[in-house]
Amino acid sequence: MPGMFFSATPKELKGTDRSLLDDKTHKRRPKTFGMDVKAYLRSVIPHLESGMKTSKSKDILSADEVLQWSHSLEKLLSDPTGRDVFGSFLKSEFSEENIEFWLACEDYRKTESDLLQKKAEKIYKAFVHSDAAKQINIDFRTRESTAKKIKAPTSTCFDEAQKTIYTLMEKDSYPRFLKSNIYLNLLNDLQANSLK
Repeated sequence: MPGMFFSATPKELKGTDRSLLDDKTHKRRPKTFGMDVKAYLRSVIPHLESGMKTSKSKDILSADEVLQWSHSLEKLLSDPTGRDVFGSFLKSEFSEENIEFWLACEDYRKTESDLLQKKAEKIYKAFVHSDAAKQINIDFRTRESTAKKIKAPTSTCFDEAQKTIYTLMEKDSYPRFLKSNIYLNLLNDLQANSLK
């Protein structure tokens, strides 16, 4: 049974259209994990160029700044470049919805009261609803509690869910980020550049 659909070998396919087979055997896309870290970061974070510029174009990203990210998740998330690099790491782990939700909640908290309802529904549908495309990993009780709160939204209606996601990132993704090639290679490159 296992060979039922693909029982023909490449030699047996002689004279047939092999374009699909050729694409799969000869044109493999390079995996992000094997890329040079600087090239990878430049591709996902356009403002990190050879000079490792931060979003403040006049500033240069330093090894000390990157080292600060290892002190706490709070320090990492308070730095715009740190958020971008961490977001890229989460994307490589297929869990970018966590930081996207966290950032949406931070933005939501600053929303004017007349816009709360519309924004709350948008965030709920995108991240919290059980059918959300970018559904976050929260327990049923928190999901239900948040659903009730957005019916009469306040600036704090996502606080419980946001805290849950923050804790998840802090205990799970953040320690892996600090051990990742993305973080360690960036730090090592910046430390090496500072010695020149």
